[in-house]
Amino acid sequence: MAETLHLIKLCVGAESVEDLLGWQRSRYADGPAQHVTRMWPKRAEGLLAGGSLYWVIKGAVLARQTLLGLEERRGADGILRCALILSPEITRTEAQPRRPFQGWRYLSPKDAPRDLPQGREHTDPLPRDLLDAMSVIGLR
Repeated sequence: MAETLHLIKLCVGAESVEDLLGWQRSRYADGPAQHVTRMWPKRAEGLLAGGSLYWVIKGAVLARQTLLGLEERRGADGILRCALILSPEITRTEAQPRRPFQGWRYLSPKDAPRDLPQGREHTDPLPRDLLDAMSVIGLR
């Protein structure tokens, strides 16, 4: 069995976890959420062994969704793409600062932020400057 592996991706256009949740609910009300990406992950087996997609919102990882599957999608341009099939449930995580990047990246479980404890799911993340300062001294 493959070792669990995660993906990390910028959530472009979202100002908050609520924005992501609202967008997905309006678009995928009748089934699991999806995110279509150009590249097919080469390490799919690890992703499907309990992996999640971690969302970077406004410069910090704030949420994750369990990866349920990978499916082929052909775009209107005829190019074959990969649909990340995601759990409709969004789990909030401890805020972890991240610099901008393109596409998605693999994320090892040891580098992934922890889920927020029960009851703290709706607290606001720390201010960005404080998160950056904590990251510099190794307290992410």
